[in-house]
Amino acid sequence: MARAHVVVVGSLNIDYIASVEHLPVPGQTITAGRLVRRFGGKGANQAVAAARQGARVSLIGSIGDDENGKSYLKRLRQEGIDAGGVVTKARSLTGTALIAVERSAENVIIVAPEANGRLTAVDVRAQAGRISRADVLLLQWEVPSVAVVEAVRIANRVGVPVVMNPSPHRAGFPWRVCKVEVLIINEGEGQALFGLNATTGKKTWNDLLLARRIDHLLMTRGAKPTVCLSAGRRFEAPTLSVKPLDTVGAGDAFAGAFAVRRAEGAELSMAVASANCAAALATLQPGAQESIPSRAATDRARRRLRY
Repeated sequence: MARAHVVVVGSLNIDYIASVEHLPVPGQTITAGRLVRRFGGKGANQAVAAARQGARVSLIGSIGDDENGKSYLKRLRQEGIDAGGVVTKARSLTGTALIAVERSAENVIIVAPEANGRLTAVDVRAQAGRISRADVLLLQWEVPSVAVVEAVRIANRVGVPVVMNPSPHRAGFPWRVCKVEVLIINEGEGQALFGLNATTGKKTWNDLLLARRIDHLLMTRGAKPTVCLSAGRRFEAPTLSVKPLDTVGAGDAFAGAFAVRRAEGAELSMAVASANCAAALATLQPGAQESIPSRAATDRARRRLRY
């Protein structure tokens, strides 16, 4: 049986992660106990997550013409990811993320897009063949909206299901021109994007999904069950109980694992259960990509969940 093919359109960043006793408040300077450099970016993170779940993965994005960009291409090849859709932008730096993580595992992130911000609709259109051959298209919002919209339009034309993680939040996305099968958000994004939360009535959510051409919405809530909403249906999928060390990358592990299960034809609740397990396991180690679990580890955790 052929492996599921997931195409990811998104960012590639170099992450600088500082370990701190507590997150700073505005105007405060604090000292980090440790600083590490790692590969990140929501697009690449989710591509790695999908690859480790056993899918054939193609990544579409952009890097700078610097040493960080060259090392990132090598990294993708090591993960078995097709990087033929990653373009190099002349006279640009590869994207960078500055991350502070405190003892409780909470974090704050500042992203400097650099080359990610130069990904164009033309760049994406050049990869229409890759998108058209995908079983699922997975996207986030760390690249320009024009690139995201172009990718969705290509997928919509040929019937490729779209899984979208609208993070980081920004206003003005043209929902009506894009058909999204599954939208993955957290509680904060639900409030920022739609002014709604997990306790909002089912009819209100149904009306919103219909108006924005979204078939299913998944709202992750950390250790709390994930809320799943579709037309006329609402259910909650339990999470795996763990003691988190670092929450960086957990959301990306969720998105990648979910996209693979959907690409393989899994029913929504089963795909969410596996994604919940992948996300929980990703909190047990530091780093965004280093912590992403394998398919085997996720499946073992899924059996423990008994859902």
